[in-house]
Amino acid sequence: MANKSVNPWFWVPTLYFAEGVPYFLVNNISVMMFAKMGVPNDQLAFFTTLLYFPWFLKGIWSPIVDVVKTKRWWVISMQVVMTALCILLTVSLPHPDAALIATKGTSVSLFWLTLVLFIIAAFASATHDIAADGFYMLGHDQSSQARFIGIRSTFYRIASVFGQGVLVYIAGEVESRTNDIPWSWQVTLGVTAAVMFLITIYHIFAMPRAKADTPRIDASADSRQMWRELGNSFVTFFTKKGAWLAILFMLLYRLPEGFLIKLCQPFLVDAREITFNEAGQIIGGGLGLDTRMVGLLYGTIGVIFLLLGGIVGGIYISKRGLKHSLWIMAAAMTLPCLSFVYLSTWLPSNPWAIGTAIVIEQFGYGFGFTAYMMYMMYFSEGEFKTSHYAICTAFMALSMMLPGFVAGKIEMAIGYEWFFWMVIACSVATLLVTWLAYKKIDPEYGKK
Repeated sequence: MANKSVNPWFWVPTLYFAEGVPYFLVNNISVMMFAKMGVPNDQLAFFTTLLYFPWFLKGIWSPIVDVVKTKRWWVISMQVVMTALCILLTVSLPHPDAALIATKGTSVSLFWLTLVLFIIAAFASATHDIAADGFYMLGHDQSSQARFIGIRSTFYRIASVFGQGVLVYIAGEVESRTNDIPWSWQVTLGVTAAVMFLITIYHIFAMPRAKADTPRIDASADSRQMWRELGNSFVTFFTKKGAWLAILFMLLYRLPEGFLIKLCQPFLVDAREITFNEAGQIIGGGLGLDTRMVGLLYGTIGVIFLLLGGIVGGIYISKRGLKHSLWIMAAAMTLPCLSFVYLSTWLPSNPWAIGTAIVIEQFGYGFGFTAYMMYMMYFSEGEFKTSHYAICTAFMALSMMLPGFVAGKIEMAIGYEWFFWMVIACSVATLLVTWLAYKKIDPEYGKK
């Protein structure tokens, strides 16, 4: 039974805000930071894609969180670790020369310590996700959990706006005042460290000590049973009817966005003039926006419309069902990518034109991604629903990693305009797996 003395309003919102901030720091802000530091797109895309690995692998060590210590202990411990890592990132961030930054000649090797710290932060963040979701189910009763499901989602989304919008805008504001790009990101990382520190201190006192939140390390029989069940969940996932079609769908449905999402922010800030580096690779051809504008247009307004698209998508599926929504949602995932073809071809300077293109793309992605999430839930139905859904999320992470590894090299070989046309060509893969999956889905699934 949960500790009744702590109202969920005092810890659920901050818990899921704390879950979101490190994720967006590692996977989104890092891309923007390295782009502004002058790291070439091929190195930037490859090494930041590696940071997805902990979310791909977290199902492997999730049983450890379940049996060792309490979920509360894991949550607070990981917040302490992430706070410390943010402080280390702040004080150790390299300062490449301004001339090197201007020519996009900064080698990622200069940031080896930064990358190591980001990787550790990624593992800590993924572990925090496991513990936070587990604690949510133990810290209050089922009726309270149902009431707060929307609250936890909302504050995770607020963390998205804070991470991709507010923090990036802060970096841009400091850069405009000091004309010192490395210092601007040190300030931003310092602000992140301060926020995580305050949340950690708050949670030490505010998070309840749930009676159901007990370690199971001494329950050896239960632990052995848990490992057997884990093995069974993996075996039954891959032997489930339609498993390989489901895996193909999970890997290819988001293929266009997998390429696009890794380089859209570098495109927004890269110089408009096209030049070539010593290796003959294309540099430039972007919109040349300042960091503040990216934080406002992409990180704030764009994210709001991304979330709005997800809300509308959920409503749409509840009315028509997954099967009858799938084609229009697949189109919404792919056609709005033409926005970046327009931006890279015409290179508009009007913020309204740029903002409108970003809004269209982000809303379409949010709307279309809803079908992807519902499909994972649909395929996970059955005896091992929770475990199978966790495996699905691993394939979801892999679907972003595989394009990310090569996106930068492709862009530097053909330039942004042709790169975004290639993204549109990848829509064929999305439509193909949509056609294959469509035939197997229950027409009533997802309807109210």
